[in-house]
Amino acid sequence: MHGTGNDYVYVDCIKERIDNPVEFAVLVSDRHKGIGSDGLVLISRSATCDFRMRMFNMDGSESQMCGTASRCVGKYVYDNGYTKKTTLSLETLSGVKYLRLFPSEGKVQRVRVDMGEPGLQASDIPVTSDEEQVVGLPVEFAPGTFAITCVSMGNPHAVIFAKGIDGMDVAGIGHAIEHHKMFPECTNVEFIEVLSPSRAKMRVWERGSGETQACGTGACAALVAGVLNEKLARKATILLLGGELEIEWSETDQHVYMTGEAITVFTGEIAW
Repeated sequence: MHGTGNDYVYVDCIKERIDNPVEFAVLVSDRHKGIGSDGLVLISRSATCDFRMRMFNMDGSESQMCGTASRCVGKYVYDNGYTKKTTLSLETLSGVKYLRLFPSEGKVQRVRVDMGEPGLQASDIPVTSDEEQVVGLPVEFAPGTFAITCVSMGNPHAVIFAKGIDGMDVAGIGHAIEHHKMFPECTNVEFIEVLSPSRAKMRVWERGSGETQACGTGACAALVAGVLNEKLARKATILLLGGELEIEWSETDQHVYMTGEAITVFTGEIAW
């Protein structure tokens, strides 16, 4: 399945069993010798929520949260008859997320995810800094000096605002920042070009996967960073390489809400 081009292989662990998800993630993610994806997602029952999700990047590292995957998990469990509820709780490593499903003719097309409150304290992201919050902080990296804003959406993000992001060396800059010593758990890196207070373009370098066509948590982090830097309104459309996401940082409960598509590409079997 994919959401705005951010594609993962999903395994129904209500029926199947994966004993070595790290090795399996590397196998299925390989676009030449495997299926080809940005990573692996395992869907299972939960003792505390409606369902549980585990997500692994293409290098086998496990991530705490993935906005795209949470939308697609909601689609999968509804479309395959595991639930007929349109409001679900989802257990993730970054806590419980709440999904609102929008079905049409028996299939879910779009999902709204309550991503919770963003983490803004440096120690919570985590990022090593003398600042309690890293907002528009110029930092020298190997490719150059960039002003970064750090946000956690259950996983770490470093957001950079720039013009002409279509021509930026996302791989070179993204890799350098991802592995910089100030990020003890590495980080995702977002490159944002503001078009108006309610629209922005984004390219993303995902921790453990490289550049992807979209990142749900990254789009949420971008909106939060845009508000903190007085560049974006609290509700905006983020234009990614793979499509659009609607993001809102509510003034009422301070939660970030993400709405976007969830698409099934194909189902099948792989020898393992």
